[in-house]
Amino acid sequence: MTTRDPIIRIRQLTRRFGAHTVLDRLDLDIERGSFVALLGRSGSGKSTLLRTLSGLDEAPAGTVDVPDKRAVVFQEPRLVPWKTVEENLALGLRKPDARAVIAAALNEVGVGHRLHAWPLTLSGGEAQRVALARALVRDPKVWLLDEPFAALDALTRIQMQRLIAHVWKAHAATVLLVTHDVDEALLLADRVLVLEHGRIGSDIDIALPRPRVSTDPAFAALRDRLLATLGVPAEAHA
Repeated sequence: MTTRDPIIRIRQLTRRFGAHTVLDRLDLDIERGSFVALLGRSGSGKSTLLRTLSGLDEAPAGTVDVPDKRAVVFQEPRLVPWKTVEENLALGLRKPDARAVIAAALNEVGVGHRLHAWPLTLSGGEAQRVALARALVRDPKVWLLDEPFAALDALTRIQMQRLIAHVWKAHAATVLLVTHDVDEALLLADRVLVLEHGRIGSDIDIALPRPRVSTDPAFAALRDRLLATLGVPAEAHA
């Protein structure tokens, strides 16, 4: 799919691990300001693609154009345990008003009161909010999210989904969310991609009005369509 104003452009991206081809001449444009969810079976290359976009892995074949101002949020918060929350957010941050920026980011994600806390004293939800704040202080143009809510309990996950939707809208960001959760993809994204055999097998615009509810018949129809694409027939999840 060619977009009118791509902020991410990928052409002929190929990644191999030994004899196994994970990404096979993949082409993809992601439009500025969009929220895109990436689905696929385990081992389909979702995280490999995200790591390549983040710069953690090189692109040995093909071209990848992505802004330097990008942030990555993983399933694990990856906070430095011997530094306070404030000190974690300050790592590598070179701004004259860094302390004010850090405090504002923590307040925005709902953990301003944990500024001086140690990571080991945080709940799972608090730690992931801090990870979002760590990205937020860098004012990224692109957010790369690698299943950031997968390890959270159901209630906390809902809260975090609403929070990332707020961040996307408030900061006019571009978001690429890797997830295994079809409902999460449909609730959050305005475009859903399905990675199959190293390429984009399905590319679906989600035109449902916001806020979305999973009981909406149109939502249910899209869920069935995506599950079928992922190899789950309708009778198996009815």
